[in-house]
Amino acid sequence: QVHLVESGGGLVQAGGSLRLSCTVSGFTNNDFRMGWLRQAPGKEREFVAGVDWNGPHTHYGDSVKGRFTISRDNAKNFVALQMNSLKPEDTAVYYCGAISGYGDRETVSSYDYWGRGTQVTVSS
Repeated sequence: QVHLVESGGGLVQAGGSLRLSCTVSGFTNNDFRMGWLRQAPGKEREFVAGVDWNGPHTHYGDSVKGRFTISRDNAKNFVALQMNSLKPEDTAVYYCGAISGYGDRETVSSYDYWGRGTQVTVSS
């Protein structure tokens, strides 16, 4: 059974940094893709960043390009999201998700597995 567990959220001032981690377990092969998505109050969940578990390519939403970096450690089974130059509009619950099949990584409905989320709050 696949499990995704996020950690690392918290409260930070604008301009600061946070690092989120997602521990991944339960996959029986390496043909899956990981993503970070977020949901702010009253808004739809949106794609933030993604990476293939068995490839080097990364992808970012337009609002975080140049500020956020996604990385993975296959040996330690986690995916991280380094968030720099945080803005109040980055405030949201951040979710780790995984796609086991095909689908657009920027589409929420493509994700087959989700973590419970971690709150990130950026104060102005």
